[in-house]
Amino acid sequence: MEYRERLSVPASWWLIGMFFAVSSATAVGFAIAPWVSLVAGGLTAALVAVTLLGYGGVRIVVDDQGLTVGRYRLEARYLGEARAYDEAASRQRLGAGADRAAHLIVRGYIPTSVEVTIDDPADPHPYWLVSTRHPEELAAALARIGCRGE
Repeated sequence: MEYRERLSVPASWWLIGMFFAVSSATAVGFAIAPWVSLVAGGLTAALVAVTLLGYGGVRIVVDDQGLTVGRYRLEARYLGEARAYDEAASRQRLGAGADRAAHLIVRGYIPTSVEVTIDDPADPHPYWLVSTRHPEELAAALARIGCRGE
């Protein structure tokens, strides 16, 4: 294993989500009945938790086989150059400097990213842009794997 990271949502999102659940429970309690508000609040909190865990549960793994980001896999033999981007460069690659055919695995709460070019003429995506909290480490791990995979 060369590199591993999980892109979990920030604590503030959990706070906002649970505030939403409590607000929903309170509104239902006033409109219908207190026992219904407990059920509605519990269901809303569960829905918020499942949503935040699903959205924030993306794992990035670099190993001998290649790069895995969530459910997507790029085999080592297709890895091209990996470039680490700071916040400004990431914003540029998501805006005016973006390619519409790129494969984006980005999270708005993570400002930095890594661009991985794809060395496969059959692939419709010229590169992957992946959000990461440690762009230099991820790019270095990808470079090590890419060199071995060629």
